[in-house]
Amino acid sequence: MNDPTVHRPVFARMYPRLSRALDRAGGHELRHRLLEGLSGTVLEVGAGDGGNLPHYPPAVTAVVRALEPEPRLRRSLREAGARAAVAVDVVDGVAERLPIDDGAVDAVVCSLVLCSVRDQVAALTEARRVVRAGGQLRFFEHVRGTDPRTVRWQDLADRTVWPHIAGGCHTGRDTVGAIEAAGFTVTRMERFRFPDPGFPRLPHVLGTAVPS
Repeated sequence: MNDPTVHRPVFARMYPRLSRALDRAGGHELRHRLLEGLSGTVLEVGAGDGGNLPHYPPAVTAVVRALEPEPRLRRSLREAGARAAVAVDVVDGVAERLPIDDGAVDAVVCSLVLCSVRDQVAALTEARRVVRAGGQLRFFEHVRGTDPRTVRWQDLADRTVWPHIAGGCHTGRDTVGAIEAAGFTVTRMERFRFPDPGFPRLPHVLGTAVPS
């Protein structure tokens, strides 16, 4: 499924360096916590250059789809998939139209991607469609702040330059609300600011949700 509008060559060149910097600031441990305990077949939405792949536990029999619409990042993802300990099938596609059958996966993973999808509820409704009954959604995302000062600068950033320089990223989305609106129930979640130390220290959530 090719979407020619998802072409962000400048951001794609920056992303691996940014990803490594975040890992050094604590992202490595957060990736591990995001994925620990997973088993069976997994869909990772917006898998980028494959930074999560080394963290999948052995009980994951296949990352059935590692979905990435940006061409340069998808090439890097294929290289990372070839080195991974789990089987990885890299595909083109967008989160709002997943090329996966209903109920086909045991888990869907969204890691720092729901900030940049065009339609959060559509993307999460698709995630709800493809995950089996009894399956789960794992999420690690930055979200809208809870204090007025944070919300003000998030709104300013999202209305101006930030989405243009950060691959469509919006810092202040109500991602937890979108997860629930799409038909999931959040069963575990922690809130924190990340990176620490670092700038900007955005509000983040990491957790698990199940189909309602």
